[in-house]
Amino acid sequence: MTKIITFAAIKGGVGKTTLAYNFGSWLANKNKKILFIDFDHQCNLSQTYNIYDQKGSVGNILRPENEVIIQHVADNIDLIAGDMHLDDIETTIENKTNKNMMLYLWLYDNYEKSNISSYDYIIIDCHPDFSTATKNAIIVSDDILSPITPSEYGYKAKYNLQERIKELKEEAIDFTSHKSYVTANLYFVANMLKHNTTSSRELLESLREEKEAGDDSCIAYVPYKELFNKSELNKISLSEMNKDHKLALQQRKFFTEIFQTFENIEKTL
Repeated sequence: MTKIITFAAIKGGVGKTTLAYNFGSWLANKNKKILFIDFDHQCNLSQTYNIYDQKGSVGNILRPENEVIIQHVADNIDLIAGDMHLDDIETTIENKTNKNMMLYLWLYDNYEKSNISSYDYIIIDCHPDFSTATKNAIIVSDDILSPITPSEYGYKAKYNLQERIKELKEEAIDFTSHKSYVTANLYFVANMLKHNTTSSRELLESLREEKEAGDDSCIAYVPYKELFNKSELNKISLSEMNKDHKLALQQRKFFTEIFQTFENIEKTL
C-alpha cells in the first residue's frame, strides 16, 4: 500500500527539501518506487532533477481541468514538478469550498488511472508556510516530517506547526461522519546539530525534557554536515555520493550514521 509522507515546516531554512530529497533517494536506492510531489513554488526539488518546465506541474492539481504530468527523473523516482506560480494559483481558488481537498480528489481520481498505486512512497515537499497547498498535502498524508533547527524561532516553529495542524484537523471534517480527514502522525527531526554550540545543546536538552515527559515526536537527530547540506545544491544525493569508493571511505562514519537515521525513520513511519 502506498504511504504518503509530507515534509513540512513553518520556518524556512531548516533543511526540509534536502531531507526530503535524500530520504527519498535513499528509499529509491533500496528499490522502493518513489513519487515526489513538489508543492513548493520555489521548485527547489524539481530543479534538483533539472526540471524547469512548468507544463503539467502541481499547479494543475489545483486546476483539475488541466493535465498533470508525472515525469521519470531517476531510477525508481518519478516527479510531479513544482510550479513557480503556485502561490498565485492558490489565490484563484481561495473561495472554493473544497480548496483544501484538491490533492485528495486528484489522488482518488488517478489512483488506478495514473498507476499511483504502484508507488511505495509518495513524498511531498511543501513551502515553509501553512498555505492551501500545504493543507492539501497534510490532509492526504499518513505521516508528516518537520525539521527543527537549533535556534529560538526554529524550536518555537514546532509548536506553531502543531497548533496549525490541530486547527486544520478540526476544520477538515466529513460532515456526514464528523470524522476528520487529517489523520497523519506528526514527527520532528532535529536537524543541523553542531557540536559544542549553545543553541544545539539547548535544543537537545529541551527535546530530552520533552521525551522524559512522554513526548516522543522527535524521532531523529541529524548533525550539521556540509556534505549533506550541499547535496541538493550539487544535485547528487548521499546515496549516490556513497557509491564513490574514495568518498565513502573518507566519510564512512557519517554515511553509516545518516543511513541508520533514515532506517530508523522508515521503521517509525
